[in-house]
Amino acid sequence: MANSGTRIDKYLASLNNEELYSRNFIDKLIKKNLVTINNRSIKKSECIHGGETIEIQIPLSPQKNIKAEKIALDIIYEDKYLAIINKPSGMVVHPAPGNYTGTLVNGLLYHYDNLPNPSEKINIRPGIVHRLDKDTSGLLIIAKTKRALSLLTDMFKNREIDKIYLALTMNNFTTKEDTIKTFYGRNLHNRQKMAVRKEGKIAITHYQIIKSFPGFDLTKIHLETGRTHQIRVHFSYIHHPIMADSVYSTKKQTINSMPFTLQNKMNFILANTLFRQALHAHQLEFTHPITKKIIKVTSDLPEDMIKVMRIFKDDIIE
Repeated sequence: MANSGTRIDKYLASLNNEELYSRNFIDKLIKKNLVTINNRSIKKSECIHGGETIEIQIPLSPQKNIKAEKIALDIIYEDKYLAIINKPSGMVVHPAPGNYTGTLVNGLLYHYDNLPNPSEKINIRPGIVHRLDKDTSGLLIIAKTKRALSLLTDMFKNREIDKIYLALTMNNFTTKEDTIKTFYGRNLHNRQKMAVRKEGKIAITHYQIIKSFPGFDLTKIHLETGRTHQIRVHFSYIHHPIMADSVYSTKKQTINSMPFTLQNKMNFILANTLFRQALHAHQLEFTHPITKKIIKVTSDLPEDMIKVMRIFKDDIIE
């Protein structure tokens, strides 16, 4: 037998079976005695030698407890393993207290059957590989199979998915490009916010100025790490907060970043045009985890951010 002497967990992972979608899942099955060899329980370190009868019991997925809703989705790319959605600002990704309807997940459950769940607990994030804040627009990857979910999750952890954002950042930069590298973690005074810390996880953000207007820039941002609120926290930390970010900046700070003669114009924009942080997930590029095809998709700037630049087009610096 070609696999004689191979550990059972490695052997099962090598089958590339959709139901056995990750080594971690296989280990859990073995620990729960749901994998047997010749009708006896085993440890994951046990080796196979050929001729054994291997039986695997796959637990039923948890019942969906979220209602499917007929919500229009802007699907940028799709195959049988994954889809890439262009999420509008204002849409919550998955249900949470205060947002149990109208979320992306509610819409996904209407469009797709049997999306995989990343947790064995209650099924509230089917297909969700990563997230965007409610008021951040742009590209989001959805897994359609268990194996795709497991592999894509590992790719995000291993920084194998290239993510580029576009933002309107306040206070004009003096350098055209640079890198922000800090320790990162929960805000010690407000657990709902993140912060730059003296110790913690490393967070790395690269940026490049695309176009400058009086008081703000159109900024291209490349995330090397993907911490919660990383872009918003990093740019606030270096005193160039994302325009209209109400959590890591204030309306007053945004207006005061502008030349005095343009402050009324910015006040008008915040009251009538831009109602969320001006941050957009613009581009994703990665090697498809199953087909190995290079996937590169982009999403144009949404109308509210374009309108801000259009209003200031006569004031452009370069």
